[in-house]
Amino acid sequence: MDQIKRYAGIVWMLLGPVAMFYLIKTAASEIAAKPVIDTKIQWGVFVIVFLPIAVGMIIFGYYAWKGEYDHLPTSSNEVD
Repeated sequence: MDQIKRYAGIVWMLLGPVAMFYLIKTAASEIAAKPVIDTKIQWGVFVIVFLPIAVGMIIFGYYAWKGEYDHLPTSSNEVD
């Protein structure tokens, strides 16, 4: 199971930038199709909100890949 977590970490690290690329690509094409201020604001908000989520996916994947989630606490006594 720990190996699966580590491989999933690699997937998360790759998924963050790929999702951000496609979001920016879609935003650019939507803004080019209808270049009014409403469209620019809407897609700007989408990109700004999703950027920290994508960074969080990369960080989560990095920690999973490094094995930080190999042992998860089962009770509050194990939490330091």
